[in-house]
Amino acid sequence: MAKAAAVIEIPVSADQVWQLVGGFNSLPDWLPLIAKSEPGEGGRVRHLKTVDGAVVVEHLQTFDNAARTYSYTISESPFPVSAYLATLQVEALGEHSAKVTWSGVFTPIAGVTDAEVEELFSGVYTGGVEALRKNFPA
Repeated sequence: MAKAAAVIEIPVSADQVWQLVGGFNSLPDWLPLIAKSEPGEGGRVRHLKTVDGAVVVEHLQTFDNAARTYSYTISESPFPVSAYLATLQVEALGEHSAKVTWSGVFTPIAGVTDAEVEELFSGVYTGGVEALRKNFPA
C-alpha cells in the first residue's frame, strides 16, 4: 500500500483553522484546485469538480469535531488508485499555533507504481496545506 502526507504549521489557533477546513463540504473555501463541492447523502458524500473539470466523489468515513479530524474515501476520480483513505487533522500546538496534517493511504492501479502515486498525492497534499496556510496571513 502506498502512502503520502503533508504537514504545515499555521500561526493561528487550531479552532480558527478547523472552522475553515472542518466542514466536509468546505474544500472550495480553501483549496484552489476545487471549483465546486456539492453535498449528498446528508452531507456524508461530496461531489467535487476540479478547476480543470474532473469529477471526484468522496465519502466521509469518520468525523470527530472535538479532535478536529475526519477521514474519507474516494469512490470516483481520475486518480490511478483504489482503496484510497485520507485523513485531515488539525492539532493545537499552542494558543496561537496549529499543525495541519493531510495524509492518505492507497493502492495504485495496474501499471502504476507506488512511487508514482505517492509523488502525485504528496503534491496534492503539500499544495493543499500550503493553500490553506495562505488563508491565515501572519
